[in-house]
Amino acid sequence: MKAFILLPASGLALAIALAVASVRAQTGGLHLAQGLLAGEVTSNSALLQTRLTAVPGLAAGDVAGAPGTGRFEIATTADFSDAKITAWLDANPAGDFILKTQVDGLRPGTTYHYRVAYGPDRARTRQSEPARFKTLPAAAAAAPVNFILTSCLNYAFFHEGHQTKSGKDSKTAYKGADRMQGYPGLEPMIRLQPDFVIIDGDAVYYDHPVATRAKTQAELRRKWHEQYVMPRFVQLFARSATYWLKDDHDYRINDGDTTGDYEPSHALGIATFREQVPVVNPADPKAVTYRTHRMGRDLQLWFVEGRDYRSPNAMPDGPDKTIWGAEQKAWLQRTLKESDATFKILVSPTPLIGPDDASKKDNHVNERGFRHEGEAFLAWLKANGIPPGRFFIINGDRHWKYHSQHATGFEEFGCGALNRENSRLGRAPGDPGSTDPQSKVRQFYTDQPASGGFLRVALQPGGAGKPATLTFAQHDDAGKVLYQHVSQAR
Repeated sequence: MKAFILLPASGLALAIALAVASVRAQTGGLHLAQGLLAGEVTSNSALLQTRLTAVPGLAAGDVAGAPGTGRFEIATTADFSDAKITAWLDANPAGDFILKTQVDGLRPGTTYHYRVAYGPDRARTRQSEPARFKTLPAAAAAAPVNFILTSCLNYAFFHEGHQTKSGKDSKTAYKGADRMQGYPGLEPMIRLQPDFVIIDGDAVYYDHPVATRAKTQAELRRKWHEQYVMPRFVQLFARSATYWLKDDHDYRINDGDTTGDYEPSHALGIATFREQVPVVNPADPKAVTYRTHRMGRDLQLWFVEGRDYRSPNAMPDGPDKTIWGAEQKAWLQRTLKESDATFKILVSPTPLIGPDDASKKDNHVNERGFRHEGEAFLAWLKANGIPPGRFFIINGDRHWKYHSQHATGFEEFGCGALNRENSRLGRAPGDPGSTDPQSKVRQFYTDQPASGGFLRVALQPGGAGKPATLTFAQHDDAGKVLYQHVSQAR
């Protein structure tokens, strides 16, 4: 029979502190500097991820990893009384010390709490702080959904300023006392408590600063470490699920495609993205990064891949030139026709309507780029009974926020750059330097002046004679609503 000793409050606190210190000493000083991540959440599954680190924060420009082991606990109760436990996972250098696994058998529309037990081995572990996420509603459920879309997260511009021919322009860098907490635009995101956040490409910039652009695997990984160790990211991701897409800067270089004998290679760019974020099940190496998620009765989202399958940018435009590739395009068209969701949203890393700079040849808007495929897709939507006002495009890549309408009636919302230091004024319809010099595109909003920020999308389900509504709100990086558009399902 064990004997228990009652301690006074102060003695109990001391005993607990000593016990915690003992456990931390035994676990070899391991840390979770980049926090916890839940990604690619469905109505019954989620990817859970963390990374074991040797340091509690950024040190010498990186966050060193550490070997060890861990397993996740997930529960519907905050005290983890009904917790399910995953298998043990090993953190090793080959996987950048990342622990990642898919959990299945979850309930739709449910808030889940999760944490990780981690240590140098299974005999010496301790529990992380808990995080949470919410599963998507069941396909038939009339449920509200609200989420945030952001893009173009330029760490170098934020901390060091723009690059000029003569060097860094430090005057354009962020100077706030909260600089090491991360981008100020993350603060209103945290307050808004979205169901999930979409990082729509350019999650890091491998090619900035230009003089020291990342080429090797270690250099690419370092970009992810320095960005997502920032405390505001850790706090946001502990409260909201995430979905991730890649674009050019977090793949190879600006406007990068599959061609070119330079580093990082096409294969390394793809592999590093799949490694660093919870986007595909690590147990399924053949999983593709284009996918669709139903979010209740009234909403379905499609996430497309814009780098893996594209034709060379320099190829003359025409019916054979593609960003999406034949297989992805066929999947997109088939699943759009199959869906009976009230609203359909295409999440694209790059624009399909714009306008954009006339000098570019990287996206579906550019005349020397992939305009044929973009125009053909918008025409296909109309020909196949997918109506404007029910189908929308939301995109990243362009560094200004806007709301534009194509001649077919379809609308596009660009989320702009998260950090103000990476923002700029956009191109307007009728601008001779734009992709729309003849003003065929109708633009309802664009940033004036330039600002950082994000796009918030909120679905309110229909019922009791009221139509479902979809609200698009453009926020600056202080959280102020700059523009809002509401669409009703008539």
